Amino acid sequence: MLTEGIRWTIEDLELLPENEGTKYEIIDGELFVTRAPHFRHQQTCLKIGRKLDAWSESSGLGETIPGPGILFSESDNVIPDVVWVSKETLALMLDEGGHLTGAPELVVEVLSGSKEDQRRDREVKLKLYSSRGVKEYWIADWRSRKLEVYCREQGILKLAVTLFGDDTITSALLPGFSCSVEKFFPN
Repeated sequence: MLTEGIRWTIEDLELLPENEGTKYEIIDGELFVTRAPHFRHQQTCLKIGRKLDAWSESSGLGETIPGPGILFSESDNVIPDVVWVSKETLALMLDEGGHLTGAPELVVEVLSGSKEDQRRDREVKLKLYSSRGVKEYWIADWRSRKLEVYCREQGILKLAVTLFGDDTITSALLPGFSCSVEKFFPN
């Protein structure tokens, strides 16, 4: 967290300088600034995105988007690593600026190295995605080569399963999708 006591909005972001490799996110009015992630983090994002995109292409059910801007509200603006959104949802939520204005069905975050970044993904973003209606949330950890899968249960996202290496990820949200978790992580 960069500041305390100040509520940031989307308009405030327009005043900040554009810096290559710097990501600005606002969650509940708090500004979070992160640097370009580790090489392995980016490889993991790409591998997960490729698997989801290949399934999306073959199923025709939706779109996989790496690093999209999601403008939930003036004080909740995030850039998840990868999302999957159905064609129906995308048609309703894409604004003229090319940002999503509501919850995609699936959000994927890949953990960064710092404890603060990990806490943000596991606690702050989990609460945000849960309150905004995301149906499934995956947290990928390339260091330990595991995938935590949170599914919506009784209106909130709850940890459903933690998968490792040779385990296979499937999802009721993605009919017919199946992949060895090991294929999500770089060698």
